[in-house]
Formats: sequence, C-alpha cells, structure tokens
Amino acid sequence: MGNTITEKILAAHCSRDSVKPGELINAEIDVIMCHDVTTTPAIDMLAEKGLSKVAYPERVVIMPDHFVPNKDIKSAEMVARIRRWAREQNIEKFYDLGRHGVCHALLPEQGHVKPGTTIICGDSHTSTHGALGAFSTGIGSTDLAAALATGELWFKVPETMLFRLSGKLGKGVYAKDVILEIIRRIGVDGALYKTMEFTGELIEALSVESRMTICNMAIEAGGKSGIINPDQKTTDYVKARTDEPFEIYQSDPDAEYCQIIEIDVSNLEPLVAFPHLPSNGQPVSQIPDIPVDQAYLGSCTNGRIEDLRVAAEILKGKKVARNTRMIVVPATTEIWKQANREGLLDIFMNAGATVSTPTCGACLGGHMGILAAGERCISSTNRNFVGRMGSPKSEVYLGSPATVAASAVEGKIADPRKYLQEKP
Repeated sequence: MGNTITEKILAAHCSRDSVKPGELINAEIDVIMCHDVTTTPAIDMLAEKGLSKVAYPERVVIMPDHFVPNKDIKSAEMVARIRRWAREQNIEKFYDLGRHGVCHALLPEQGHVKPGTTIICGDSHTSTHGALGAFSTGIGSTDLAAALATGELWFKVPETMLFRLSGKLGKGVYAKDVILEIIRRIGVDGALYKTMEFTGELIEALSVESRMTICNMAIEAGGKSGIINPDQKTTDYVKARTDEPFEIYQSDPDAEYCQIIEIDVSNLEPLVAFPHLPSNGQPVSQIPDIPVDQAYLGSCTNGRIEDLRVAAEILKGKKVARNTRMIVVPATTEIWKQANREGLLDIFMNAGATVSTPTCGACLGGHMGILAAGERCISSTNRNFVGRMGSPKSEVYLGSPATVAASAVEGKIADPRKYLQEKP
C-alpha cells in the first residue's frame, strides 16, 4: 500500500521511511509563522521556562495582521513587544506596516511557502498553505513556543480524506462555493483531525489562488490540514517568488484513504452559508429576500487579486445600495497596489464602497467593520459563528466575492450570475 502526500512529508521531516495514521511523531518545522494575537503568549512561555533564544530565527516569519493598524493602546503595546522580541532574536523576516498583509495571503505571496515543507502558525487557517503541496496546520500558543524553542513539534499523523472534484464551474460559481458545498455535505466536524486532500479535474483547472480558498476552509470542516498535490501551476507560482530549492511529494496511486468523496460541480450554483455555521449552505436561488447592512470583501479566504477583480466586474458602473455599506480589504500591501494599478480601487470607491489597508480586523470582530446588534453582513470570510464579526445579536452570511458584490448592489443577498458573462 502506498502513502499520501501528507504521510510522505511528515515521514521526511522525522527521518523515517514512512509513517502511518495514528502514529505520534516529532517533526522538523521549516516555517514558523507568527502573528500578533498568539505570539505574545508564546513569548511569555519561553521567558517563564528561561528559554532566551529561538532555535532557528531564520525559520521564523512575523506578520502582525489581526489588529493592524493597531486599534488601541493594548494592541499597540502587543505589537511593540513583538517588534522588540524580533530584534532581540535577530529575526529578519518581519512584515511591518507598509509591507504588511493578512498572514495567510502574505506568506505564499512573499515566497515563504514551498512544496514538501512543514508550516505552522498560531492560527487555525494555516491550512491555506497546503494549496502549494505543504503540510501546514494551525497550533496553539503552547505548541508555538515549543516549536520556537526547538524547531520541532509533535504530531499525531492524521488520516486522509480524499475529495475528488469533477466537472466545470458554471457562471458565477467559484472556489468559495465549492468548499461551502463540501462543508455543507460533511458538516463542521466531518473531517475532524483529518487531512482533506483535494484532487480531480476541477482542482487542475483552478488557479493557485482559488486552491488556497479551498484549503483555507478545511479547518471549518474540522480538518487538521488541507492539501493539494503540486503541479506545474504550483511550481510556476513558487519559482516566481523564491529561488530556494524544494522537494515535491505526490500521493501514490495506491495510497490508503479513510474516505473518498466524489463531487461533480457541474450543476453547483452560488451558495450562501447562513448563521451560525459554515455548514449551513443554501443555494442562492432558494434564498428569500434578506436585507444586508454590510457587505465585506477581504480576508485570508477571499482578499486576493482575483477576488477583487471578480467583485469589480460586478460593481463597475453601479452603486452600493443606499442602506448598505461595503468594505473592501485587499489582503496584502502588494495586492492593494496591484488593485490600484488596475483601477479596481476606483471602481469600488466610485460605487460607494470604502477601501481599507490590509487587516484581519473585521473578520474576527476586532475592528474596521464591527457589526451592531441586529445587523446583517454578507461576507467573503470563513466563519459566521455567533458574535464572530461583532455583536452576538448580529448575523453573518458567507459567500463568494461575486455574491458579496451582487448583494452590495441590491442591498440584499443576491445572485451574482445576473451580473456576469458566461465563462469561456
């Protein structure tokens, strides 16, 4: 019996020929990403244990993003402390204001994600980076401290679920709709502590950015990680961003999976996940009139340049509905600049939207778009739990960037297909 890509990567990082699901291993970590929220507790733990030095500062990448720009004195002091610590530890890969961005968009953009590597971060949506053929997973601050101190971390080798996706997406249907359909089918605990491996003709057709959207939300089905076998699109993307060598692993044809799920996306339509779970997906054609107070476009799930282009296509020459506000947040500084060069930011602002500097703020209910009691938001983010974006009496609906833009125009949850041309 062969091995999955996840098993091969983990075996290579613990000096084993092979590993099997359920085994406990200690794996070498190639990239340790730190953001503002979970890093300070890890620094505290290192200090409490008398550990004054990070084992491999060259493996650490720091990207403050959750409360950036700092929203208050507490968040400012938090990031200031991380800046001081980074200088003390000689950590050079620090993306401060002006170079900043949402960490799961910035890390691959800047060439820090390579196939065959292991990546951890104190953030659940670290699964994003599996789109480039890496084993990438979110951890807590305790494990983050351990990895910083040793360069290694323990794992239970996860079982792998295979999602074989066939067919071609129709007009107005995107990667976000695909992953919402998967989560709708298996539930928020359907892949608990499992790797979700995605394959098939649909995956082959998707851009690297769209693949990131799918892997990003593996955690919303309980997954330990999401992963896609690298192909030419992967290597082209990575080589355009780094000269560092990497090794490609692929799942064997006879690899063993705990479950194989086949999905034909040919008849899939835009989906909207209703409060308060990402699994509450409903086809947009079956949704009654639901007014929205806010339309939010951004996040590590859907704040990339292709997402902004789709939304701009819908919004060009139109206006955001009178009783709805729209917030657009390009995921990184480079994406912001690219959108500006392409005239997308003008389209958004001419439509009546506001454009923010990159930040995670509104997605986690931190700042830059908080909801009041009784308000509804249609959002391109990844979670719609109670109180996720503000008041526990508010409601968050999840959709693709196209659905968000169409809903902003109509002031209610809307079908984006009426605003788009047929795909070639």
